[in-house]
Amino acid sequence: MKDCTQLDPLVTPYVDGELAVADRQAVDQHLRACPPCRARVAAEHTIRDLILAKKPALESARAPASLRARCAAFGTVQAATPAGHPAARADLTPPPPARPWRTRLAPLALAAALVAIVGGTFVYQLTDRSTRVLAAELTADHLKCFGVINGMLGTHQEPAAVESSMASSFGWRMHLPVRPDREGLKLVGARPCLYGEGRVAHIMYRHNGRPVSVFMLPKMTRPEEIVEVMGHEAAIWSAGDRTFVLIAREPPAEVARMVSFVQASLQ
Repeated sequence: MKDCTQLDPLVTPYVDGELAVADRQAVDQHLRACPPCRARVAAEHTIRDLILAKKPALESARAPASLRARCAAFGTVQAATPAGHPAARADLTPPPPARPWRTRLAPLALAAALVAIVGGTFVYQLTDRSTRVLAAELTADHLKCFGVINGMLGTHQEPAAVESSMASSFGWRMHLPVRPDREGLKLVGARPCLYGEGRVAHIMYRHNGRPVSVFMLPKMTRPEEIVEVMGHEAAIWSAGDRTFVLIAREPPAEVARMVSFVQASLQ
């Protein structure tokens, strides 16, 4: 294993004890010689142990009684209505008016995020079809990277190092915004995050001390939108064949300002 990027697809099965003997030995050999990868795997072990410890509580979380009642009523109507009848195709309530730059998730946001943490493969299949699930999954990564990985490792990288890693890892020759301090932003660093069967770029900032993430998803386009999930705002936009998602626990006006600031550079 000559390159750290070769380790990426092996980290999760390594931590889960699912690697073949030869692959595990190759990872062990690399970790002995590479302190950054060794620290990363230690962080992944910590995350896995944390999720396993919290899994019973997460799985016991239930949707609100009002939502369960609506779903049960909808199922009863569908079962009692002949196929082809107009009522069989109608929802119980009219859809809310379209809000192109803002979608609220209410309690389903938390449920989607919990599935993102515990459900894994199921969520990856949904993200291609649901912007809401995509936002929940990336928000979970945002919380994980800032709360566990960055908290343990104290990541701090210079802009040139981040730009170089984006070019080598994703073929993305980008330039970080110049003078981010003018907007109260301070660069923390960057790392690849797993998403579906591939990887996405995760650039981490702090805005006046508060965590801000900018994700880049290659070979994907999404309509411009802001989704509120888990108390965070996820601003989504596309440029070419890349989709960007900025996540912050900030008022919508502040999120819009940060989006405008980074859009000019991160293309």
